[in-house]
Amino acid sequence: MRAPLSWLRELVEIPADQTGRDVAALLIRAGLEVETVETIGEGVIGPLVVGRVDHIEELTEFKKPIRWCQVQIGPDAVNGIICGARNFAEGDLVVVATPGTELPGGFRISARETYGKTSNGMICSERELGLGDDHDGIMVLPPGTAEPGTDAKPIIGIGEEILDIAVTPDRGYALSIRGIAREVATAYGAAFVDPGVELADLPAPASGHSLQDCATEAPDGCDLITMRTIVGFDPTAQSPLWMQRRLVACGMRPVSLAVDVTNYVMLELGQPLHAYDKGKLKGVVRAAWAGDGEPFESLDHVKRTLRSDDLVIRDDSGVIGLAGVIGGLHSEIDDATTDIALEAAHFIPEVIARAGRRHKVSSEAGRRNERGVDLNLAPYASARAAALLLEFGGGEYVGMAAVEAPHEPVVIHLPASMPEEVAGMDIPGIMVVRILQVVGCSFEDETADVLAVTPPSWRPDLTDPADLVEEVLRLIGYDELPSTLPTAPLGRGLTAAQRIRRRLGMALAARGFVEVLSYPFVGDAELDVLLLPADDPRRVSARLANPLSEEQPRLRATLLAGLVSAARRNVSRGHGDLALFEIGRVFQGDVRGEGGERPGVQSRPHDDEWARLNELLPHQPHHIAAVLSGAREPEGWWGSARPAGWADAIEAVRVIAEVVGVEVTVEQGSDPVFHPGRCARIVLDGDSIGVAGELHPRVIEAVGLPPRSAGFEVDVDALTRAAGEIRPAPVVGTQPLAKEDLAVVVDHDVSAESVRAAIADGAGGLLESVRLFDVYEGPQVPEGKKSLTFALRFRAPDRTLSAEETAAAREGAVAAAADVCGAVLRQ
Repeated sequence: MRAPLSWLRELVEIPADQTGRDVAALLIRAGLEVETVETIGEGVIGPLVVGRVDHIEELTEFKKPIRWCQVQIGPDAVNGIICGARNFAEGDLVVVATPGTELPGGFRISARETYGKTSNGMICSERELGLGDDHDGIMVLPPGTAEPGTDAKPIIGIGEEILDIAVTPDRGYALSIRGIAREVATAYGAAFVDPGVELADLPAPASGHSLQDCATEAPDGCDLITMRTIVGFDPTAQSPLWMQRRLVACGMRPVSLAVDVTNYVMLELGQPLHAYDKGKLKGVVRAAWAGDGEPFESLDHVKRTLRSDDLVIRDDSGVIGLAGVIGGLHSEIDDATTDIALEAAHFIPEVIARAGRRHKVSSEAGRRNERGVDLNLAPYASARAAALLLEFGGGEYVGMAAVEAPHEPVVIHLPASMPEEVAGMDIPGIMVVRILQVVGCSFEDETADVLAVTPPSWRPDLTDPADLVEEVLRLIGYDELPSTLPTAPLGRGLTAAQRIRRRLGMALAARGFVEVLSYPFVGDAELDVLLLPADDPRRVSARLANPLSEEQPRLRATLLAGLVSAARRNVSRGHGDLALFEIGRVFQGDVRGEGGERPGVQSRPHDDEWARLNELLPHQPHHIAAVLSGAREPEGWWGSARPAGWADAIEAVRVIAEVVGVEVTVEQGSDPVFHPGRCARIVLDGDSIGVAGELHPRVIEAVGLPPRSAGFEVDVDALTRAAGEIRPAPVVGTQPLAKEDLAVVVDHDVSAESVRAAIADGAGGLLESVRLFDVYEGPQVPEGKKSLTFALRFRAPDRTLSAEETAAAREGAVAAAADVCGAVLRQ
């Protein structure tokens, strides 16, 4: 929200010596985020004057249209100026930079020969003066603005200080000059003139004209709607210059008088308004729920399909607006509109926020309505807008129709001692009352131990005792609160599970992986990319009540969805050699029941409350997952690059198991995310705890990853449960090592892992390690067979092994492989 300091001064008696930066410092202390303080036209040095165009000569001998203008810049001063703009005529008032003036960017104006003429000055546009981004033509001032030669800087706002405030979601009232001025008044202890409680003077309703009626058929979405009617409005009337300048200063572009007035009042008071062409309306205008699948074309020419929980504004012809977000194309005002129906309403914030996110519409009205607007403000704001329309556009006022649903006032019960308990400092109850009265709250009994507080209508964000405590503390000043660091009890630190997760991250990072943190939200699109079938358990997870995006409404049940998306973004930006991993929770299954009473925040929930709440939650184990693509080893003087593949993913899983201190088994597996023939199942104590291998070619193609990209996902909690409290140190043998290589022939469909396990079991206790290092299929083995070659390493802890002992262990390995797998020693 951009707030001109001069506008704030109209509502608050700010001391004359206070600058915009002084005001910003106090607002920051009160909890508002003032990002910058700008000065309009800060780079303008030298005179800017109002000029009147007396004569225009069209120079036609050049490739583009050029005008030679005679511009009066004083009682007896006329300058000839070359200009290429076409949006002005003789008699118009313009802004002229005379020779010697310097414009933003260090552009110095001087008399110069151009197009065969001597141009003495420059007729300026908004962008050239640093007022805005409009460069479609030069600035044309309304007739009668000032006499030629008048200093133009105060007229167009040069030198005005603007406070640019980042408004957080809980402070919707600060999206208005009214709300910011109230905070400024509180900070200075100055008088505040509230423009939201004074009903504008309007003429008596004219007779002989029909009043546009309104209604609400959805009081749970719109509990107040008003409609004022004006007829005989002049559609050619221009907005006054002061209004245009304020709109530009606040970051909005002037459009027409009717649109400018609704935007101006919204900025001033915080109440969004919408002006309809009354001649295009049919019947009663009403707030209602949309029909499922009902079509709607909005002002931005986008055709939308509505849902049954979308709140709309409709008349007898159909939907004419997405309530509180954006108007409809076919009922908007245009250059011929003479009869205006002015709508002001109060909407339930959650309804507006849901619609804006679902339909991907971010509007100024939506930003305010989704944060909550003053419930009592609509009739005052529409009266203010109607008065401005009548003042500058003429016409007759017909009257107002309004419908309001009953509502109960909010009463918050606040223990008077709660602020000082939270702050850790002495805050008397009377001080709590006085501060909250400054905010606008009222009390049933100011001396009670538990205060019954009614927040003001312009603060819908105040709903709980904690909200009131925050108001008290921020107005006291967070810098006044004592800082006391808690003392950590002895013997505490990371849990065993936390230490394991930290070790896993360090181990993968040491091997060239990069950790990422992805959003834990997914939608059907991400799961479709992973080729998950409809009955896959990873499609079943908890749905968020208020998702950030309707396209990602659920919590993730797999880390691979976020990792694949992250890999796609990196590859699309030219970084294809990736090894990304993530450690985080997944959410398996939906919420298991309805929530009960929400526990308070003043203390920890009781054990039984905590247990009941946890019973509602889905299973939330920690997983670790990774995606590898492109080159695993870069090219260099040592040779060409080595691409990442399924073996790298499986090796990473083995590293993870080794770090934890457990032994996993790698078996042939099947998973829709992975290549049917290059997928491994990770088994621990007979249970499957993960999957690894090459991603499915269709997954790779869908996201644009390099061929043969691989990945894995493993249940970290399962590894943690299997790990011992203390991992034993590795045994370092001091006796000589005996080496044996063993080549066996087995059926093609026998897994190498089953052969390895049989060899390890048959070789006995002297076997230190067994490793597969060659797989051969070709003319030297029978058809349908394959040759597997293993490296066996034997060692005794207390002696050098004899040849007989080594041979016996080798024969035992061969016999076990033959019995279990049908292996035959290769000759």
